[in-house]
Amino acid sequence: MAEHRHQAAGLTDEQVLDMYYYMLLARKIDERMWLLNRAGKIPFVISCQGQEAAQVGAAFAFNRETDYACPYYRDMGVVLAFGMNAKDMMLSAFAKAEDPNSGGRQMPGHFGSRKHNILTGSSPVTTQVPHAVGLALAGRMDGKNPVVFTSFGEGSSNQGDFHEGANFAGVHKLPVIFFCENNKYAISVPITKQLGCESVADRAQGYGFPGVSIDGNDPIEVYKVTKEAVERGRNGEGPTLIEAVTYRLVPHSSDDDDRAYRSREEVDEAKKKDPILRFAAYLCEAGLLTKEKEDELNEQAAREVDEATEYAENAPYPEPESALTHVYGE
Repeated sequence: MAEHRHQAAGLTDEQVLDMYYYMLLARKIDERMWLLNRAGKIPFVISCQGQEAAQVGAAFAFNRETDYACPYYRDMGVVLAFGMNAKDMMLSAFAKAEDPNSGGRQMPGHFGSRKHNILTGSSPVTTQVPHAVGLALAGRMDGKNPVVFTSFGEGSSNQGDFHEGANFAGVHKLPVIFFCENNKYAISVPITKQLGCESVADRAQGYGFPGVSIDGNDPIEVYKVTKEAVERGRNGEGPTLIEAVTYRLVPHSSDDDDRAYRSREEVDEAKKKDPILRFAAYLCEAGLLTKEKEDELNEQAAREVDEATEYAENAPYPEPESALTHVYGE
Protein backbone atom coordinates (compact mmCIF):
# COMPACT_ATOMS: atom_id res chain seq x y z
CA MET A 1 0.00 0.00 0.00
CA ALA A 2 1.36 3.42 -0.95
CA GLU A 3 2.40 5.69 1.89
CA HIS A 4 0.10 8.67 2.44
CA ARG A 5 1.49 12.23 2.52
CA HIS A 6 0.99 12.59 6.27
CA GLN A 7 2.86 9.35 6.95
CA ALA A 8 5.73 10.50 4.75
CA ALA A 9 5.86 13.69 6.85
CA GLY A 10 6.07 11.59 10.05
CA LEU A 11 2.48 12.09 11.23
CA THR A 12 0.29 9.24 12.50
CA ASP A 13 -3.34 8.76 11.48
CA GLU A 14 -4.36 9.81 14.98
CA GLN A 15 -2.29 13.01 14.80
CA VAL A 16 -3.84 14.19 11.53
CA LEU A 17 -7.34 13.57 12.87
CA ASP A 18 -6.37 15.61 15.96
CA MET A 19 -5.08 18.37 13.69
CA TYR A 20 -8.35 18.37 11.81
CA TYR A 21 -10.30 18.60 15.07
CA TYR A 22 -8.30 21.61 16.32
CA MET A 23 -8.83 23.36 12.97
CA LEU A 24 -12.54 22.62 13.08
CA LEU A 25 -12.86 23.72 16.70
CA ALA A 26 -11.04 27.01 16.02
CA ARG A 27 -13.39 27.70 13.08
CA LYS A 28 -16.52 26.91 15.09
CA ILE A 29 -15.45 29.05 18.06
CA ASP A 30 -14.69 31.89 15.66
CA GLU A 31 -18.02 31.61 13.84
CA ARG A 32 -19.86 31.64 17.17
CA MET A 33 -17.96 34.73 18.27
CA TRP A 34 -19.13 36.62 15.17
CA LEU A 35 -22.74 35.69 15.97
CA LEU A 36 -22.32 36.81 19.58
CA ASN A 37 -20.76 40.06 18.43
CA ARG A 38 -23.56 40.80 15.98
CA ALA A 39 -26.06 40.02 18.74
CA GLY A 40 -24.39 42.69 20.90
CA LYS A 41 -23.16 40.18 23.49
CA ILE A 42 -19.40 40.50 22.98
CA PRO A 43 -17.57 43.66 21.90
CA PHE A 44 -14.91 42.50 19.46
CA VAL A 45 -13.73 39.60 17.27
CA ILE A 46 -10.37 39.20 15.59
CA SER A 47 -10.56 36.17 13.41
CA CYS A 48 -8.53 33.06 12.54
CA GLN A 49 -10.78 31.95 9.66
CA GLY A 50 -8.74 30.75 6.69
CA GLN A 51 -5.50 30.47 8.68
CA GLU A 52 -6.25 27.38 10.79
CA ALA A 53 -4.11 24.99 8.71
CA ALA A 54 -1.02 27.17 9.10
CA GLN A 55 -1.60 27.57 12.83
CA VAL A 56 -2.34 23.97 13.77
CA GLY A 57 0.19 22.49 11.34
CA ALA A 58 2.94 24.62 12.90
CA ALA A 59 1.92 23.99 16.53
CA PHE A 60 2.12 20.21 16.05
CA ALA A 61 5.82 20.47 15.12
CA PHE A 62 6.80 21.60 18.64
CA ASN A 63 7.19 19.79 21.94
CA ARG A 64 4.21 21.48 23.55
CA GLU A 65 5.35 20.43 27.04
CA THR A 66 8.73 22.20 26.94
CA ASP A 67 8.78 24.58 23.96
CA TYR A 68 7.23 28.07 24.02
CA ALA A 69 4.70 29.89 21.86
CA CYS A 70 4.66 33.67 21.40
CA PRO A 71 1.60 33.92 19.18
CA TYR A 72 -0.05 36.88 17.51
CA TYR A 73 -3.68 37.89 17.90
CA ARG A 74 -5.17 35.61 15.21
CA ASP A 75 -3.56 32.44 16.52
CA MET A 76 -6.52 30.64 18.04
CA GLY A 77 -5.46 27.39 16.29
CA VAL A 78 -2.00 27.61 17.87
CA VAL A 79 -3.18 28.22 21.43
CA LEU A 80 -5.83 25.49 21.24
CA ALA A 81 -3.16 23.03 20.08
CA PHE A 82 -0.89 24.22 22.92
CA GLY A 83 -3.59 23.34 25.48
CA MET A 84 -6.16 26.11 25.79
CA ASN A 85 -9.82 25.25 25.13
CA ALA A 86 -13.12 26.65 23.90
CA LYS A 87 -14.12 27.72 27.41
CA ASP A 88 -10.90 29.75 27.75
CA MET A 89 -11.64 31.47 24.42
CA MET A 90 -15.21 32.33 25.39
CA LEU A 91 -14.30 33.60 28.87
CA SER A 92 -11.90 35.96 27.12
CA ALA A 93 -14.49 37.07 24.54
CA PHE A 94 -17.00 37.87 27.31
CA ALA A 95 -14.23 39.48 29.46
CA LYS A 96 -15.12 37.46 32.53
CA ALA A 97 -13.13 37.17 35.76
CA GLU A 98 -12.04 33.62 34.91
CA ASP A 99 -10.54 34.63 31.55
CA PRO A 100 -7.17 32.82 31.77
CA ASN A 101 -5.37 35.37 29.58
CA SER A 102 -5.97 38.47 31.67
CA GLY A 103 -8.89 38.05 34.06
CA GLY A 104 -11.14 39.97 31.67
CA ARG A 105 -8.79 42.95 31.32
CA GLN A 106 -7.64 42.50 27.74
CA MET A 107 -9.29 42.51 24.33
CA PRO A 108 -9.80 39.08 22.73
CA GLY A 109 -6.77 37.72 20.89
CA HIS A 110 -4.32 38.67 23.66
CA PHE A 111 -3.42 35.10 24.51
CA GLY A 112 -1.28 34.18 27.48
CA SER A 113 -0.91 31.11 29.67
CA ARG A 114 2.00 30.27 31.93
CA LYS A 115 0.58 26.76 32.33
CA HIS A 116 0.66 26.15 28.57
CA ASN A 117 3.97 27.95 27.82
CA ILE A 118 2.19 30.74 25.94
CA LEU A 119 3.77 34.18 26.37
CA THR A 120 1.30 37.01 26.98
CA GLY A 121 0.74 39.15 23.90
CA SER A 122 0.23 42.92 23.84
CA SER A 123 -1.77 45.28 21.64
CA PRO A 124 1.01 46.90 19.57
CA VAL A 125 1.73 44.41 16.79
CA THR A 126 5.06 42.53 16.57
CA THR A 127 6.17 43.08 20.19
CA GLN A 128 6.03 39.29 20.63
CA VAL A 129 8.93 38.81 18.18
CA PRO A 130 11.77 40.33 20.24
CA HIS A 131 10.19 38.76 23.33
CA ALA A 132 10.43 35.33 21.67
CA VAL A 133 14.09 35.97 20.91
CA GLY A 134 14.71 36.96 24.54
CA LEU A 135 12.92 33.82 25.70
CA ALA A 136 15.19 31.69 23.49
CA LEU A 137 18.28 33.45 24.86
CA ALA A 138 17.09 32.94 28.45
CA GLY A 139 16.39 29.28 27.66
CA ARG A 140 19.93 28.84 26.39
CA MET A 141 21.37 30.61 29.45
CA ASP A 142 19.58 28.32 31.89
CA GLY A 143 20.44 25.22 29.85
CA LYS A 144 16.87 24.16 29.04
CA ASN A 145 17.14 25.18 25.36
CA PRO A 146 13.47 25.30 24.39
CA VAL A 147 12.62 26.06 20.76
CA VAL A 148 10.44 29.16 20.58
CA PHE A 149 7.60 29.69 18.10
CA THR A 150 6.63 33.24 17.26
CA SER A 151 4.03 34.22 14.68
CA PHE A 152 2.99 37.46 13.01
CA GLY A 153 1.20 38.70 9.94
CA GLU A 154 3.10 39.87 6.86
CA GLY A 155 2.28 43.46 7.84
CA SER A 156 4.28 42.91 11.03
CA SER A 157 7.31 41.79 9.04
CA ASN A 158 7.64 45.46 8.03
CA GLN A 159 7.95 46.61 11.65
CA GLY A 160 11.24 47.37 13.40
CA ASP A 161 10.56 44.74 16.07
CA PHE A 162 10.70 41.99 13.45
CA HIS A 163 14.01 43.16 12.01
CA GLU A 164 15.66 43.67 15.39
CA GLY A 165 14.47 40.30 16.65
CA ALA A 166 15.54 38.48 13.48
CA ASN A 167 18.95 40.15 13.47
CA PHE A 168 19.64 39.30 17.13
CA ALA A 169 18.48 35.69 16.69
CA GLY A 170 20.62 35.35 13.56
CA VAL A 171 23.75 36.71 15.26
CA HIS A 172 23.35 34.43 18.29
CA LYS A 173 21.96 31.41 16.38
CA LEU A 174 18.97 31.17 18.70
CA PRO A 175 16.33 28.43 18.29
CA VAL A 176 13.47 30.71 17.19
CA ILE A 177 10.96 29.83 14.48
CA PHE A 178 9.75 33.09 12.92
CA PHE A 179 6.38 32.09 11.50
CA CYS A 180 4.78 34.63 9.18
CA GLU A 181 1.12 34.03 8.36
CA ASN A 182 0.91 35.93 5.11
CA ASN A 183 -2.82 36.51 4.62
CA LYS A 184 -2.18 39.11 1.87
CA TYR A 185 -3.51 42.16 3.77
CA ALA A 186 -2.12 44.34 6.56
CA ILE A 187 -5.64 45.34 7.58
CA SER A 188 -6.46 47.00 4.23
CA VAL A 189 -2.98 47.31 2.67
CA PRO A 190 -2.34 44.62 0.02
CA ILE A 191 0.95 42.74 -0.07
CA THR A 192 1.99 44.57 -3.27
CA LYS A 193 2.15 47.84 -1.31
CA GLN A 194 4.04 46.32 1.63
CA LEU A 195 7.04 44.47 0.25
CA GLY A 196 9.78 45.50 -2.16
CA CYS A 197 11.01 41.90 -2.38
CA GLU A 198 9.17 38.88 -3.80
CA SER A 199 8.20 37.29 -0.50
CA VAL A 200 8.60 37.68 3.25
CA ALA A 201 10.84 34.58 3.24
CA ASP A 202 13.45 36.46 1.16
CA ARG A 203 14.18 38.66 4.15
CA ALA A 204 15.83 35.84 6.13
CA GLN A 205 19.04 35.89 4.11
CA GLY A 206 19.79 39.40 5.38
CA TYR A 207 20.02 37.90 8.87
CA GLY A 208 22.00 34.82 7.96
CA PHE A 209 19.42 32.08 8.33
CA PRO A 210 17.09 30.16 5.99
CA GLY A 211 13.75 31.53 4.83
CA VAL A 212 11.15 29.33 3.18
CA SER A 213 7.76 30.11 1.63
CA ILE A 214 5.09 27.40 1.82
CA ASP A 215 1.42 26.73 1.16
CA GLY A 216 -0.20 27.80 4.41
CA ASN A 217 -3.48 26.09 3.49
CA ASP A 218 -1.88 22.64 3.73
CA PRO A 219 -1.31 21.59 7.35
CA ILE A 220 0.87 18.62 6.38
CA GLU A 221 3.25 20.80 4.37
CA VAL A 222 3.31 23.35 7.21
CA TYR A 223 4.04 20.62 9.77
CA LYS A 224 6.82 19.08 7.68
CA VAL A 225 8.68 22.35 7.07
CA THR A 226 8.20 23.59 10.64
CA LYS A 227 9.34 20.26 12.08
CA GLU A 228 12.58 20.46 10.08
CA ALA A 229 13.10 24.02 11.34
CA VAL A 230 12.44 22.94 14.94
CA GLU A 231 15.01 20.13 14.65
CA ARG A 232 17.57 22.59 13.26
CA GLY A 233 16.90 24.94 16.16
CA ARG A 234 17.23 22.11 18.68
CA ASN A 235 20.54 21.07 17.16
CA GLY A 236 22.02 24.55 17.59
CA GLU A 237 21.75 25.50 13.92
CA GLY A 238 19.81 28.68 14.61
CA PRO A 239 16.53 30.25 13.52
CA THR A 240 14.31 29.82 10.45
CA LEU A 241 11.81 32.20 8.87
CA ILE A 242 8.75 30.40 7.51
CA GLU A 243 6.23 32.26 5.39
CA ALA A 244 2.91 30.38 5.32
CA VAL A 245 0.95 31.88 2.43
CA THR A 246 -2.74 31.86 3.28
CA TYR A 247 -5.79 34.13 3.14
CA ARG A 248 -8.04 35.83 5.68
CA LEU A 249 -11.58 34.76 4.76
CA VAL A 250 -13.38 37.40 6.84
CA PRO A 251 -12.85 41.12 7.60
CA HIS A 252 -9.77 42.16 9.61
CA SER A 253 -11.96 42.38 12.71
CA SER A 254 -15.59 42.87 13.67
CA ASP A 255 -15.00 46.63 13.26
CA ASP A 256 -13.75 46.38 9.67
CA ASP A 257 -15.62 46.46 6.35
CA ASP A 258 -13.35 44.62 3.92
CA ARG A 259 -15.57 45.48 0.95
CA ALA A 260 -13.77 48.83 0.89
CA TYR A 261 -10.48 47.25 -0.21
CA ARG A 262 -11.07 43.82 -1.76
CA SER A 263 -13.59 42.43 -4.21
CA ARG A 264 -16.17 39.80 -3.33
CA GLU A 265 -14.89 37.76 -6.29
CA GLU A 266 -11.43 37.62 -4.71
CA VAL A 267 -12.83 36.43 -1.38
CA ASP A 268 -15.12 33.87 -3.06
CA GLU A 269 -12.14 32.53 -5.02
CA ALA A 270 -10.17 32.15 -1.78
CA LYS A 271 -13.07 30.30 -0.14
CA LYS A 272 -12.65 27.54 -2.74
CA LYS A 273 -9.27 26.82 -1.12
CA ASP A 274 -10.69 26.80 2.42
CA PRO A 275 -8.08 24.79 4.38
CA ILE A 276 -10.69 22.93 6.44
CA LEU A 277 -12.59 21.65 3.40
CA ARG A 278 -9.32 20.82 1.68
CA PHE A 279 -7.95 18.88 4.65
CA ALA A 280 -11.25 17.02 5.09
CA ALA A 281 -11.05 15.97 1.42
CA TYR A 282 -7.49 14.71 1.95
CA LEU A 283 -8.49 12.75 5.07
CA CYS A 284 -11.43 11.17 3.21
CA GLU A 285 -9.12 10.16 0.39
CA ALA A 286 -6.67 8.64 2.90
CA GLY A 287 -9.56 6.60 4.32
CA LEU A 288 -9.43 8.30 7.72
CA LEU A 289 -12.51 10.50 7.62
CA THR A 290 -15.72 8.64 6.94
CA LYS A 291 -19.03 10.49 6.77
CA GLU A 292 -19.82 9.11 10.26
CA LYS A 293 -16.48 10.25 11.68
CA GLU A 294 -16.90 13.72 10.15
CA ASP A 295 -20.40 14.06 11.66
CA GLU A 296 -19.08 12.88 15.02
CA LEU A 297 -16.24 15.45 15.05
CA ASN A 298 -18.60 18.23 13.95
CA GLU A 299 -21.03 17.35 16.73
CA GLN A 300 -18.23 17.17 19.29
CA ALA A 301 -16.92 20.61 18.30
CA ALA A 302 -20.44 22.12 18.24
CA ARG A 303 -21.12 20.70 21.71
CA GLU A 304 -17.82 22.05 23.05
CA VAL A 305 -18.64 25.52 21.67
CA ASP A 306 -22.22 25.46 23.03
CA GLU A 307 -21.06 24.46 26.51
CA ALA A 308 -18.26 27.04 26.47
CA THR A 309 -20.62 29.81 25.37
CA GLU A 310 -23.19 29.00 28.02
CA TYR A 311 -20.56 28.76 30.75
CA ALA A 312 -18.83 32.01 29.80
CA GLU A 313 -22.05 33.98 29.35
CA ASN A 314 -23.15 33.06 32.87
CA ALA A 315 -19.75 33.42 34.56
CA PRO A 316 -19.17 36.42 36.83
CA TYR A 317 -17.44 39.61 35.69
CA PRO A 318 -14.35 40.77 37.60
CA GLU A 319 -15.03 42.81 40.77
CA PRO A 320 -14.67 46.55 40.02
CA GLU A 321 -12.05 46.91 42.79
CA SER A 322 -9.85 44.39 41.02
CA ALA A 323 -9.15 47.02 38.33
CA LEU A 324 -6.27 48.22 40.51
CA THR A 325 -4.67 44.77 40.90
CA HIS A 326 -1.28 44.43 39.16
CA VAL A 327 -1.14 48.17 38.53
CA TYR A 328 0.99 49.35 41.47
CA GLY A 329 3.53 47.47 43.57
CA GLU A 330 1.50 45.81 46.32
